[in-house]
Amino acid sequence: MTERRLLGVDVGGTFTDFVYVEGGRTRIAKRPSTPSDPGRAIVDGLLELGWTPSDVVHGSTVATNTLLTRTGARTALITTRGFRDTLEIGRQARPDLYALHPTRPEPLVPAELRFEVGERIAADGEVIEPLDEAALADVLDEIEASGVRSAAICFLFSFVNPAHEQRAAAAARARGLSVSASHEVLPQHREYERSSTTVANAYLAPVMSSYLNGLERTLSERAAGGGAVSLRIMQSNGGSLSAAGAGEQAVRTVLSGPAGGVAGAFAAALAAGYEQAITFDMGGTSADVSLCPGRLLERTDLMIDGMPIRTPAVDVHTVGAGGGSIAWFDAGGALRVGPQSAGADPGPAAYGRGEAPTVTDAHAVLGRLRPEQRLGGTIALDPQRAERALRTIAGPFGGDPLVAAAAVIDVVNANMARALRVISVERGRDPARFTLVAFGGAGPLHACDLAEALGIPAVVIPPSPGVLSASGMLSADVTRDTERGVHLTIAAEGGAEIGALAEVYEALEEQALAAIGEDGYGAEARIEYAADLRYQGQSHELTVGLAGYGSAAAIREAFQAAHEERFGFRDEGRGVELVTARVKARAAGDEPTAGIEGERSAGAEMEHEVMWDDRRATRFIERGGLTRQVEGPAVITQVDATTLVPPGWRAGPLESGALLLERV
Repeated sequence: MTERRLLGVDVGGTFTDFVYVEGGRTRIAKRPSTPSDPGRAIVDGLLELGWTPSDVVHGSTVATNTLLTRTGARTALITTRGFRDTLEIGRQARPDLYALHPTRPEPLVPAELRFEVGERIAADGEVIEPLDEAALADVLDEIEASGVRSAAICFLFSFVNPAHEQRAAAAARARGLSVSASHEVLPQHREYERSSTTVANAYLAPVMSSYLNGLERTLSERAAGGGAVSLRIMQSNGGSLSAAGAGEQAVRTVLSGPAGGVAGAFAAALAAGYEQAITFDMGGTSADVSLCPGRLLERTDLMIDGMPIRTPAVDVHTVGAGGGSIAWFDAGGALRVGPQSAGADPGPAAYGRGEAPTVTDAHAVLGRLRPEQRLGGTIALDPQRAERALRTIAGPFGGDPLVAAAAVIDVVNANMARALRVISVERGRDPARFTLVAFGGAGPLHACDLAEALGIPAVVIPPSPGVLSASGMLSADVTRDTERGVHLTIAAEGGAEIGALAEVYEALEEQALAAIGEDGYGAEARIEYAADLRYQGQSHELTVGLAGYGSAAAIREAFQAAHEERFGFRDEGRGVELVTARVKARAAGDEPTAGIEGERSAGAEMEHEVMWDDRRATRFIERGGLTRQVEGPAVITQVDATTLVPPGWRAGPLESGALLLERV
């Protein structure tokens, strides 16, 4: 049997990260991203490195960027008569309450491409008005004449009875259209969110399919040593699925990149002996933070550029703060950092081409990056260019680029500390009870400052923090999610009719196993159950994991415990409603056990002046040579990241290969 050659690859805004496993060796690399064509950085990087993978797991930003830049497929919507403007009306919410001239993003489907047909199904699934087949044919004629090749179909209450949607979808597919039907994408209540999610999937699916098919073909032809490549894509929920599945269910990949990082960071925390973790991923463009109270937390209520997207996703909070974030002054003269980023092209000034002052440039000016080190193993550092960039904002700081650089670091740290408080303090969690797991190319540079700001006692730096997202993707489980809207009330005394619920879960289990079987993982898949639950009278739900679905009292108690954990109380006298049943099929991903090898960063230990609160002589230590605890100030270097150990902190290696940073 031919040995598999595994590649995890994460395409970020600045760098594309590679983790390659072959013949008992694990190697890592970083190469500049190519934003205009994300796949080119992957293929060119593999050709340069001489790696020939047989299995690739890819974290993709294609879906997210397509939504943000509105570059998806031209899409039509077919819906029940009277509901064509659901996308326009939305919830009539005002996200910015005090805006004098509020604006809303335009719907993905313009008014002229939103079509209605006669049909009506009641809330209990009864057909009130049959599907008007003649009107449907006319609508499809109009869609074809418009040149649209992708259609979303969303009929009222199709999540209860999908018969009309199934017929409409079959007719549209017979004409060669790419079709996203709501009973396949999101079979749940709430008409606006269901329509928005289905439309987003229709908007993304042709783009994702084209990208993934092209990437899989190019990898096989140019970078796999003449063999076929098996390509999997990271989902937003922390699991992966086949490229074909990602093309059909493109909306499930909108948080593909951050999910891999959270999964990898939590695994690193567990390996180091810490179950209560806050993950902190700072790359070149953004910072992603996630709370892991002994498990990965999921959510289903995403909001992308003002559009609700309902899909299972790791609970991540993102801010525009990365190594490439640009420093600027607002109209009031206050220093701001981000969300604008220098990205990969031209990149920070320290990378040799950019001119705008960035967070990376501030670190270079403060002496915190080793002058002779190549960032990511490929880019030579240019401290003089970084200093010239910082001088452009140094006027209000007495013209001193050092003071300006320190201010940039303070501002970006404040932005990220605010994000960490959102997922901890604002949810009733004490950060002091958690360990911060810092990764990404820039995360270890800021970890101790953020831990100080939030009272977090310890920081864990994984073995290869700069490529942890790619490593997490490689080891991520293969998953398939299925769900269905139901409405079951569990009375306060615990009674409920669960026979119908059992039928729903059995059907969902069969569907999930069939889907993961298509990906080649049916035999080893295990099943997990969950439900969206709420108290009677509430308008929001909690997604709660279930041990099974045979006991109404057990389901009620699982919700009560989750509600008490999240909100601090339970209501024993109120009934509980189950509104969505969920099933996940999960199969174990690849788990590389070989030690990680990479290009060593800069060589032997040296001493260099670094600006902390004042200018101090600071040891620069190659991480591979660190065998004992060291007290700060110190800078620990490696090819994919740099770790700062400020005065008052100490760092030492753990058996897991991670670094543990603690206050002295």
